Amino acid sequence: MEDSATLDLLARADGEQRLPRLGGMARPDGVVIVSERYWAFSGVDGKLLEGRMPELPTVVRRAPLLRGLAKLVLAFAPVMRRSGPTKRVERAGLLAALFVPFGLVLVSQAAALAAGFALTAVLFWLLFRGRTLALHGAEHRAIAAVEARNLEETWEGAALPSRFSLRCGTNFAALAAPITFAADQVWPLSVALWTPLAVTMLSLALTMELWQLVQGSSSRLARALLLPGLALQRVTTREPELVETRVALRAVESVLRRSSQG
Repeated sequence: MEDSATLDLLARADGEQRLPRLGGMARPDGVVIVSERYWAFSGVDGKLLEGRMPELPTVVRRAPLLRGLAKLVLAFAPVMRRSGPTKRVERAGLLAALFVPFGLVLVSQAAALAAGFALTAVLFWLLFRGRTLALHGAEHRAIAAVEARNLEETWEGAALPSRFSLRCGTNFAALAAPITFAADQVWPLSVALWTPLAVTMLSLALTMELWQLVQGSSSRLARALLLPGLALQRVTTREPELVETRVALRAVESVLRRSSQG
């Protein structure tokens, strides 16, 4: 009955002219799908968690650079909630992997290098363990099905939208790396303890502005900037099985259902 209701809503969504723009995140045991207003986590065990996304103040949404950093923070909101799909230990690990690097400027270069490798290993383990790679591909496939309006066919396995996505965070990371390197080389102020933090924050903000500009452009040159990230997705995604695609589609159905209800 639950699958029947899900399929019924997905079929109706295929006929809608306007649907919310969706993003997502794969977990080892499920998929998170988000819109501007709602999020949902669908687990491989059938669990479904739902919530609302935090709202940014108008002044933040309109402020260049600041809006980009704010959107980056919001992207992690569903998995950092106590009521979300992530356990306390994992939330602590994610926070440590994201923020501890800023404190490495206080230790020796050798210690910072060793800690950097260790934190990178922890972050990769947290992000890509279990069935994450296949569910990452399923997340992309489900979102592509929304945009192509073939949700019903994708649920049945008759359509196979791409597992690669222009809006994937992998693309963002591929853009951020060279921008951060360039910003570090041309930083005009004298080096201080706060310099790595300032360079990183500025680079992430600039990357977000460029990333959104590229996504909204039809220029082939602009889209070429996303090619490294798309190539990297061959490593960060796997071809999902139908059961994994349906896990992602259940989360899509939750977000679309609540969006239609206002």
